[in-house]
Amino acid sequence: MNLDGLKAVSDADVSGKRVLVRGDLNVPMRGGKVSDATRLERVVPGLRDLAKRGAKVIVMSHFGRPKGQVNPEFSLQGLVADLAGLLGSPVAFADDCVGDPAAEVVAGMKDGDVTLLENLRFYPGEEANDPDFAGELAKLGDLFVSDAFSVSHRAHASTEAITHLLPSYAGPLMMEEINALRSALDAPTRPVAAVVGGAKVSTKIPVLTHMVTKVDKLIIGGGMANTFLQAQGYNVGKSLAEPDFKDTALEIIAAAKAANCEIVLPVDATIATEFKAGAENSVVDVADVPDDAMILDVGPKSVAHLSEVVKGCKTLLWNGPLGAFEIDPFGDGTFALAREAAALTKAGQLASVAGGGDTVAALNAAGVAGDFTYVSSAGGAFLEWLEGRELPGVAALAKNWANGKNGS
Repeated sequence: MNLDGLKAVSDADVSGKRVLVRGDLNVPMRGGKVSDATRLERVVPGLRDLAKRGAKVIVMSHFGRPKGQVNPEFSLQGLVADLAGLLGSPVAFADDCVGDPAAEVVAGMKDGDVTLLENLRFYPGEEANDPDFAGELAKLGDLFVSDAFSVSHRAHASTEAITHLLPSYAGPLMMEEINALRSALDAPTRPVAAVVGGAKVSTKIPVLTHMVTKVDKLIIGGGMANTFLQAQGYNVGKSLAEPDFKDTALEIIAAAKAANCEIVLPVDATIATEFKAGAENSVVDVADVPDDAMILDVGPKSVAHLSEVVKGCKTLLWNGPLGAFEIDPFGDGTFALAREAAALTKAGQLASVAGGGDTVAALNAAGVAGDFTYVSSAGGAFLEWLEGRELPGVAALAKNWANGKNGS
């Protein structure tokens, strides 16, 4: 992905202009109230900055999966109060994202005002990347800002097609995400370690294949580690594993060796015969897992070894837990390594970048998310970047300005 043409909205003249901002306000709700406002909190600084610079700020987002139909259950109107509270200023609401209802609200805006449009996914043209729908959105703005890295892996009308119609810029959150990932993968301070965890090798083959060409140490955890251990002849008992992917695991090990990347696997494990909170458990070497047991976390020897690996590196990229962290006590390994990485980061010895839903939840549970260099709010987009794939919503921003083609 050639990002040389990417332009930040911080360099744009926005005073008096209608600025369409694609944010990600797809926040979790419980009982009609926002249960986690992280995505709102992250997009607000960019909106506030645009408003202070005299822009008419028009926010658009999807919410849930209404499947291209108007569904009051997925209205964004319920977020107006939360967004206004975080901004510290009023937020108007347009009960449509295109057409006369949206145009009328936008026409009444003054410089510095903020308006939230109704759910983009009430129209099938959004997910279909329909140029006509993008054209209706573009009528509302003078320029476009994408500040939703978390949806940039989707070629939708509000992320890709609209960039062909308006001068398009990356917002501050978008730039943060891109710069953090580039610093960890494209131009890192070496040695570089990556933690890739999760349940199944089959879901992260592209990530693992790409990572072995990018990092010096690849730490594999979670159920994926069981598949790698099993592929090398270890008995993993009743542990989650994918024996059908033995050859894939061996191919990744061979590719890592060819790329001079060391794959680091657990040397001991916390095991139990039941998968439940507080289950009776014990620690064994990975060569001694009983037939009736499950590996549910890495053991203390593994934690000590992994900590030494991380201490010997300057950059750390983290995606996925080392064990079943959501069930006590099988998060101890993940939490211990997370705290070690956080301490090294605070000491200025490590640049740490993490992302993915489970990863963020684990870092929050360990109480160290705020101590990492950067924690991405993206899930699928973060994963696809790790796979080395071009993200349509990012590539479109860069192409918008290439050779002077700036949408105008």
